[in-house]
Amino acid sequence: MNKRVLFLVSVAISNILANEPSAFGAGDLTIDNPYGLTSSEKVLLETKRNLHKVEAKSNSQASLVDSLRERVDGLQSVLEAIGKKAHKNRLNIQKLSQKSDQSFLNVEEYEKRLSLSIEKNRKDIEANLASIEKLKIAISELSEIVESINSKYVSQSEFKLLVKDFNNFKKSLANELTKIKVVDKKATSSCSNMPNAKADTKAMAYFEKKLYTKAIECYKHLIKNSYRPAHSHYMIGEMMYRRKEYGDAISYFKKSASLYSKASYMPKLLLHTAISMKRTKDYTNAKNFFNAVIAKYPNSKEANKARSYLEKLQ
Repeated sequence: MNKRVLFLVSVAISNILANEPSAFGAGDLTIDNPYGLTSSEKVLLETKRNLHKVEAKSNSQASLVDSLRERVDGLQSVLEAIGKKAHKNRLNIQKLSQKSDQSFLNVEEYEKRLSLSIEKNRKDIEANLASIEKLKIAISELSEIVESINSKYVSQSEFKLLVKDFNNFKKSLANELTKIKVVDKKATSSCSNMPNAKADTKAMAYFEKKLYTKAIECYKHLIKNSYRPAHSHYMIGEMMYRRKEYGDAISYFKKSASLYSKASYMPKLLLHTAISMKRTKDYTNAKNFFNAVIAKYPNSKEANKARSYLEKLQ
């Protein structure tokens, strides 16, 4: 529903009514923050989020290990370069020795050049040792990270097993839902053999006696027969609301409003929709529906209740 400043009451009412259906979205797992979920849908959503967290941790581990491998490879390259340099220095010493013999250099000059070569080799060896120490530190850090990964995070095989278990859970849940639907189709309602008008009366009697299970069966029978479907959806929504199954209540209220938006029970339908959204922590849409009740039915008792709820949400 639009949040812009409304200049005329008539414009406010038309905007509210035009946007009522869009505020419904109970049970939709594809949106960022779903609401009004059934217990099964909540389990699916939580498992899905856990998988995303595990996958993100695994990706972070892989990046860290790759970074350390690059550091080790770099140090190995340095060591290889030092080794080549040391080999070159040894060859230079040999050449110097040969040249010394061939040119009959005096002993003092030969020793001086040999000392310089030895000093140079000594510095190269010290640099080599420093690189080796760095390599040891890197290997030690890598070992600690590997141990941390093994103790805190799941392995790739465990991750695949978790994904497999999740997929099996979805299949199992789908099978159970299919069984429930089959049983529901086979079950005979206490109103199934009655004329629609009589079944409607019977359903209301059950509702007044708070025999909600039987009342719901009768109203579903009437919905199947397309007999006063808007009213039947509203009544089932009311019973779901009283059972505190707010996600299901919102779904039935939505369907009822889409079938017939001028029914006498619309003030209560909108109010209970708003309260259901508040109970499922969908505060933004709850405020929109409380405002809708006030704007469309300002003198109703439902509007007074809506104002009271809005004050608490401010």
